[in-house]
Amino acid sequence: MRSRLPGKYALSLTLLSVYYAQQASAGGLMLYEIGTDNAGLANAGAAARAQGPSTIASNPAGMSYLKGTQITGGLQVLYGDLTFDRDNASSVSGSGSGNGLDPIPGGSFFISHELDDYWSVGFGTYGDFGLAYDYDNDWSGRYFVQNASIAGLSLVPSVAYRFNDQWSVGVGVKAMYGMLQAQTAIDRSPFGFTDRGDGQLKYEDTVWGYGANVGVIYAPGAGTRIGLAYTSQVDLDFEDRLNVKGNGPALERLNGLKTDLSTQVPQTLTLSLYQPLDQQWALLASVNWQDWSEFGEIEVQVDTSIAGAQSTTIDTQYKDTWQLALGAQYQATTQLLWNVGLAYDSSAVSDSDRTVTIPMAESWRIATGATYALDKDTDVNVSWAMIWLGDMTVDQSKSISGNRLSGQFDNAWIQAVTGNMTWRF
Repeated sequence: MRSRLPGKYALSLTLLSVYYAQQASAGGLMLYEIGTDNAGLANAGAAARAQGPSTIASNPAGMSYLKGTQITGGLQVLYGDLTFDRDNASSVSGSGSGNGLDPIPGGSFFISHELDDYWSVGFGTYGDFGLAYDYDNDWSGRYFVQNASIAGLSLVPSVAYRFNDQWSVGVGVKAMYGMLQAQTAIDRSPFGFTDRGDGQLKYEDTVWGYGANVGVIYAPGAGTRIGLAYTSQVDLDFEDRLNVKGNGPALERLNGLKTDLSTQVPQTLTLSLYQPLDQQWALLASVNWQDWSEFGEIEVQVDTSIAGAQSTTIDTQYKDTWQLALGAQYQATTQLLWNVGLAYDSSAVSDSDRTVTIPMAESWRIATGATYALDKDTDVNVSWAMIWLGDMTVDQSKSISGNRLSGQFDNAWIQAVTGNMTWRF
C-alpha cells in the first residue's frame, strides 16, 4: 500500500481488496473459439494455416496467402455445466449453486484484401477474452460471488507483407473494448452475533485497452508452413463508484467510493505447423503460451475526498499456462473438408488457490468440424468443441468473517458450437 489511510478508509480498502481478490477476475479465459473454423481443430495449426481471413486473429501474416478479397462471418454459442456441490466443511447456509454457466452467444467478422503481390490488408472483430458466471443468488457461496463477467471485444486492423515464396510478416493494431460486471452478497451477521439480512455489492464498468498482434510465417518447402504469432498484453483500467446496499458503518463507507481496478489481458505466444501429407491429408500442431501470472496481479485503487487516491496490489496466485494441440484435415471430396483436433491446456491456478470465482483447471479439448464448398467462391463451416475440466475442488475462507466454502465442481465442462461462411471476390 502506498500510504496510510484514515481508519475508516483503511477498513473500506481492506474489505474491497478481499472482495476483489476473489471476485473481479472471475473466469478470465483466452478463447480459441471465436466463431471460426479454428474451433474444429482445437487451435492446432492456428498460426500457420492461413486458410481464410480469420487468420487475422491467429497470425496476421497469413493474409499474404489469401487471394483477392475474402470475408468470413461467424456465430457461436458457448454452454456447459458448472455446478458446485458443497460439503460438510462449509460454514455458510444456503442452497446449491445451480449451473453457473448460462449459454453465451458470440460472433466474429473478418475481411482481407490483396493489394498486390506483396501487400495485403484486413480487419477483424471478435471476442477472444472472457467468460461469465451466474450462480443462484442465495447459494452458500454468495459471499464469494453471485454473478460476474469479464469480456473483451477486439477490433483489429491489420497489414501483411510477403517478401518472397518463403517469408511473410504481419501486424495488427488491437483495440479491445473491455467489460466488467460483478455482484456479491455481504454478510451483515458475521460469526452469527446478529440476525440481519445480507447486504450486496455491485461493480461494473467498460473501458478501452490497446495492444498488437504480430506474426511471421516461414514456408521451407511446398505446402509446409511454420507460423509464429505474438499477441501483446492489453491493460484494462476499470473505474466505477461502488454500489453497496445494506445498513451499517462498514457498508456506508464503501458505498459510492470511486474505485479503480486494473488488470491485464495476458500476452500470448503461439508456434504452429501446417504439413500436407498428400492431396487429401494434412497434419497440424501448435504450442501456445499465455502470461496469466501478470493477469493475476491486480491493482485496487480507492479515491476518497479525505485521503486522496490510495492503492494496493493483490496477487491472486495465477501462473502462466501452456497448450499443446494436434490436429488433422482430410479433403474427403473436392467440396468437403473435415477437421479434427485434440488439445491439452495446463491450469492457471493450483488446486489450493482455486476459488468459485476462478474455477479454472487443466483441461482437455476435443473438436471436429466440416467445411463445405457451395461453389468456388463460397464456403460454409460448422464446428464443435468440448472442453473437459473434470472435478475441481475448492476450499476457501473469508479472512475477516471466517466464512468458509468447501466442496467441488463435479464433471465440469464447456462446449462450443460454431457456424460461419466465407465469401471470396
